[in-house]
Amino acid sequence: MREPSPRTSRLAIAGALATLIVVGGSGFLLGRRTAPAPVPIVMPAPQPAPPPRVEPPAERIVQRADIVGLADAAADAAASGAQLPATATGLVGKRFELVLPFGCDGPTPEGSSASLQWRYDAAASALRIKAVPTAWAKAEWWQTPPDTVEAMEGFWIERPWSSSTACPAAPAISTAPGSDAFTLPGQTLGIVQLIGAGASRQLVRDGKPYEAVVRVAPDAVNLSQGLRLHLAGRIGGFPDGQPTRCVQSGGREQRPVCLVAAAIEKIEIRNPASGETLAVWEPTADARADVRPDE
Repeated sequence: MREPSPRTSRLAIAGALATLIVVGGSGFLLGRRTAPAPVPIVMPAPQPAPPPRVEPPAERIVQRADIVGLADAAADAAASGAQLPATATGLVGKRFELVLPFGCDGPTPEGSSASLQWRYDAAASALRIKAVPTAWAKAEWWQTPPDTVEAMEGFWIERPWSSSTACPAAPAISTAPGSDAFTLPGQTLGIVQLIGAGASRQLVRDGKPYEAVVRVAPDAVNLSQGLRLHLAGRIGGFPDGQPTRCVQSGGREQRPVCLVAAAIEKIEIRNPASGETLAVWEPTADARADVRPDE
């Protein structure tokens, strides 16, 4: 057999390589054509932002100024035979805080019949506080008293023409020397808790005062602004659904005397000069709920 020449061998090798290149390239191209298309990446749609949280409006607390305004509207309606405006009747069920300053001129004299009193006992280093609820007779407010009301207890509101919760300042205008004295009017506005028939006897004070004794060293006593009685609860309603009841027992020339119905939930004694709460009572508990610790 004749051996191939070098030139023939090189041609054979080159042909084989060319064949491999053609076959390999064809396979690569065929593979690219037949390979599955890549799965597209789908980005999730952005979620809508949650709506902003809307806080319910805070309940507006009825204050002394509102109660004075309610009493003025009630007295006007009673004197003119009109109905209370909706703004007044709409207060039924609303939370209230009423401040009654007392003891503005100093300690209460011994034997005083004042319903709100304070007295400091230096020998015992004791501040003695007393708040006596007023009890009203049903017959004074109805010709035919309702059977649903057993008792009426509460407090008169001193200086009902003022919305101030502080002790009054000295009068800017005084009468001339030798002038006749004015006849001071009686009480014309009170806040009352109506105690229904069959209600717990704990609600009825029957003349029993709220009393507290707070230990205060003589050099720590500061009652320059008197004390304040804080009443808190909800505006109530009389049997006819109205928040007030007025009478004019002295005739039409007299300002009507009015009571504002309330469910009194808490009674506090505070010292405005120091900012301290000296005693707390819950009328339904028939006991003092809290008192400032003895010093």
